[in-house]
Amino acid sequence: MSELLDRLTRVFEAGHARDIDLLEDAMAAPRNLRPAAVLIAVTDRPDPGVILTHRPLTMRQHAGQAAFPGGKLDPGEDAIQAALREAHEEIALDPRNVQIIGTSDPFRTRTGYDITPVLAVVPPDLPLTPNPAEVSEWFEPPLGYVLDPVNQVKRTVEWEGAPREYFEIMWHRHRIWGVTAAIIGNLSRRIELTELFNG
Repeated sequence: MSELLDRLTRVFEAGHARDIDLLEDAMAAPRNLRPAAVLIAVTDRPDPGVILTHRPLTMRQHAGQAAFPGGKLDPGEDAIQAALREAHEEIALDPRNVQIIGTSDPFRTRTGYDITPVLAVVPPDLPLTPNPAEVSEWFEPPLGYVLDPVNQVKRTVEWEGAPREYFEIMWHRHRIWGVTAAIIGNLSRRIELTELFNG
């Protein structure tokens, strides 16, 4: 077990052993939710990163948005299996290179998904190849940067006649917001940064 995997596992388990206030979708989720999963792949380097993608501008939904690799569960799959399959399909991340830590807090969206984040560690500098049908590019912001609440900026937008709050994380030209930023925000409430990087 690598030092990062060991530390991240410890702080992840400690964080999930306590009650916290979690972020939720600003708009109510429908009753019938489709199960989905995303892979939060942390790169095992001295300054760990996290792998994110941009969806192609040609997609019908959420075009151009930053996202974790992931998608709907196929019949018979659990969240871990789906996250690994989707990451392989989207960016050619070989499941044999992924060390799973565990599943985190589900996030239920107004668009009808019950998303389970799967936290894992992967080797750095893997030869990832975006599937152009699903991913325009991938990028790797520092884990400490995206998990730092200072960089999670609360925004308000007028939506369907009412103000709605969401979080936004800017890293260079990359804008991380919406569901992806909320999942990061919830993970940052579970992981004690000082323990992770100084423990």
